[in-house]
Amino acid sequence: MKQKKGPLLIPILCFFIFISCNDKKNEILLEGDWHAELNIEPGIVPFSFGLKKNGEKWGSEIYNADEVLSYDEVDQFGDSLIIHMGIFDSDIKAAVQKDGSLKGYFIKNHLEGYRIPFTATKGLKDRFSTSTSPIADFSGKWKTEFEKSNGEKYDAIGIFKQEGDHITGTFLTSLGDYRYLEGNVDGDTFYLSAFDGSHVYFFSGKNLPDGSIHGTFRSGPKYRESFFAVRDEAFELPDANSLNYLKDGYERLSFSFPDLNKNMVSLEDEKFKDKVVLVQLFGTWCPNCMDETKYLAEWYRKNKNREIEIIALAFEYKADFDYASARVRKTKERMNAEYIFLVAGESNKEKASEALPALNQVIAFPTLIYIGRDGKVKNIHTGFSGPGTGAYYERWVEEHENLVNRLLEE
Repeated sequence: MKQKKGPLLIPILCFFIFISCNDKKNEILLEGDWHAELNIEPGIVPFSFGLKKNGEKWGSEIYNADEVLSYDEVDQFGDSLIIHMGIFDSDIKAAVQKDGSLKGYFIKNHLEGYRIPFTATKGLKDRFSTSTSPIADFSGKWKTEFEKSNGEKYDAIGIFKQEGDHITGTFLTSLGDYRYLEGNVDGDTFYLSAFDGSHVYFFSGKNLPDGSIHGTFRSGPKYRESFFAVRDEAFELPDANSLNYLKDGYERLSFSFPDLNKNMVSLEDEKFKDKVVLVQLFGTWCPNCMDETKYLAEWYRKNKNREIEIIALAFEYKADFDYASARVRKTKERMNAEYIFLVAGESNKEKASEALPALNQVIAFPTLIYIGRDGKVKNIHTGFSGPGTGAYYERWVEEHENLVNRLLEE
């Protein structure tokens, strides 16, 4: 005798209605602005972000001072959320808790075991909570010396703007800047943080009676440095155009690397003959490289008909071509960069130096090499002063334009 199967439809339908209702509830809860914290014991790195839904597609924005970073790959199902961090090989994975908060991890997929606990609560608020009104004003320019755990030291410039207990700014080094930092002042101490989808930055600095600042820098879950700063409006870093140079006996740069379709490309190719060529050393993992690529992508679209070419040499975390080319292809598409990208090797600076033997060494990512119509290297700019550095970025843009115009006229 056949059993009747009709009644089974009732619990099945109820199950799907339950899931659908919970999805809608979570979607309503998720949409809006959030205050997030990354736990790098001891201490936290707070930042603000937004979640928005357009039709069936979710998107996210991360806010650091005046910067808005957009990420359009967000997966949401039930109480789970995954924010894919744009060009970076990293994700935020979290779930809605009973109290409406989010809890999960920030994960770098290419680094085994890299997981930082992540929590978020709905609504925007001050980056850091404070208990005491400011008794110090950190606005201005500071000569800064950082010291690594091994005792190695390097110089930097601190640039800050403080309004009440709100503070923004950055640290500029010879190799690049720490981008858009934002935070608060509690009494005589500032706290600054930034999160861009790749790097997790935290700075704290205490104003001492002699007017100097003693502080700590944290990057990610383990890296730590100390720093000391004094006010100095006249202090400048070494000229970024003097740090890299060609070894004795070299006038030209020579290389042959595969493009994203495995076609070998060389500076000796006919495509580059009698043109001004810019060679960009970069990596998709590098936020300063992201800033430089944003600028170059737009600049190239405006100038590509002026007998100018750009070749980006990508040095990635993994030597595997499929992995590296996929990361570079995504960056090229997301940045709408129309110039040439080649897979040059691993991001290790020693190996990158071996790949370009004419250079004294690869010091920083990014590095921009200017080649004249005669095929000879005319200038090498080490590092990048991004838009978070204000006047320093504007100065570089002007120098870049003047240099290219001069090379075109030669």
